[in-house]
Amino acid sequence: MTIETLDDLFLHTLKDVLYAERKILKALPKMERKATDPKLKTALSSHRDETEGQVVRLEEVFDILGKPARGAKCDAMVGLIEEAEGLMADIEDPETMDAALISLAQAVEHYEIARYGTLVAWARQLGHPQAETLLKTTLDEEYGADKALSKLAQQRLNAAAAA
Repeated sequence: MTIETLDDLFLHTLKDVLYAERKILKALPKMERKATDPKLKTALSSHRDETEGQVVRLEEVFDILGKPARGAKCDAMVGLIEEAEGLMADIEDPETMDAALISLAQAVEHYEIARYGTLVAWARQLGHPQAETLLKTTLDEEYGADKALSKLAQQRLNAAAAA
């Protein structure tokens, strides 16, 4: 796909994010299995459910634009997932694993926050208010997930891993 306009870039980035969200859905169950802290397991499970809803919203955005909901390979997410898989394979201590899982999940959240923030701005600029609303809902969820993970790390998991 040749990208010549902001519309083209918007569509390309939507495809990138759709691929990323689907990749995350495949990775989250393994992260849940590796987690030992019950609150972390719950947070990862909740995020999986949230991500399923985010995929549905992205598909709605594609419908609004009259485009097929097809993902395009997101090299950034492929790299983040590969890093997560490698790190999970290298850690045996359960508390250290939980701290690592939070770090890995937050790396994904921060990527998503950057992407969705951009998509919200572009949807507004391009005159797609329905798409903007859907994307903003997801952006707000990503901020919420990041905040919850930070709280969990600061209140429990980092101290447990350091002990």
